[in-house]
Amino acid sequence: MTENFPDYVDVDYDDGDGEDPEDYPHIQDKIEKAIEVTREGLEAYENPAVMWTGGKDSTLTLYFIKEVADRFDLEVPPAVFIDHYQHFDEIHDFVDHWADEWDLEVIYARNEDVGEYVDEHGLDPGDDIEISELSEHNQHHVREILEYEEDTFPFLLDTYVGNHLLKTVALNDALEEYDIDGVISGVRWDEQEARADETFFSPRHDPDIYPPHDRIQPILQFDEAAVWDAFWNFVVPDTVDEFPEEGYVPQADDDLPEGVTQADIPISPKYFAGFRSLGSEVSTEKSDEDPAWLQDLEGTTERAGRAQDKEDLMERLRDLGYM
Repeated sequence: MTENFPDYVDVDYDDGDGEDPEDYPHIQDKIEKAIEVTREGLEAYENPAVMWTGGKDSTLTLYFIKEVADRFDLEVPPAVFIDHYQHFDEIHDFVDHWADEWDLEVIYARNEDVGEYVDEHGLDPGDDIEISELSEHNQHHVREILEYEEDTFPFLLDTYVGNHLLKTVALNDALEEYDIDGVISGVRWDEQEARADETFFSPRHDPDIYPPHDRIQPILQFDEAAVWDAFWNFVVPDTVDEFPEEGYVPQADDDLPEGVTQADIPISPKYFAGFRSLGSEVSTEKSDEDPAWLQDLEGTTERAGRAQDKEDLMERLRDLGYM
């Protein structure tokens, strides 16, 4: 990492402080702010990257990056996909397909030490991993950073140790390996309480916790409904030639314009199938039978289908570098 970071970066770390989605009342307000933040992020950092999970928020962020880069003659940065070994197969297929369609460079961040242990012992999610058999790097994180004292931990993403090793350590190692100084991510103010105080440019400069970098967050001002509004009225019409230019909101998973299939649309098929938030395959369930955008977005919790033990740990996980 560049030694004088963040001296060469001149951004307003207070931008967005004290704001919430209501400060951007119209979809056009939200889009204009996303474009502004995205452009500044692409211009201010020497080696940015975008976090891409295959989910709606990160894919919307990636769309803004592509559009801004094209409009202002900037480079599209690589996408970082954290492969935590417990994804739905459909997520891998979606990322592979749209990386090819959009000509993206994808960095696959993996904790390969844990992955090799899992393969060698033929583990299934929930099986125990012996900490003493992991690398010194992983043991340091478990013992010294997490202060975890048990001899084993379960091979599960949605636990304190599992999430940290499979996602945060994998991400931080990739940031260091690729010398990434700006991480563009798709977090939103309304998604979780732990993210409600984020700003559009958020410093992560403590070298004892993570490789120093900034988080650039162009869609903080979107709520869940606005994300779907942006997809069906802007992203999809702009991406799919056969889609109505004026936009169209499907009323069922098979309610698509003639000649258009789900595979043509940059939206994960899991959302068509009733999932509203995508986590690990073993700990995420659909929240309804209707497609995500048709569900009760105001009266129900977006992450209701996610394992709540990890959700309760979100603040601690974010302090260690989680998104």
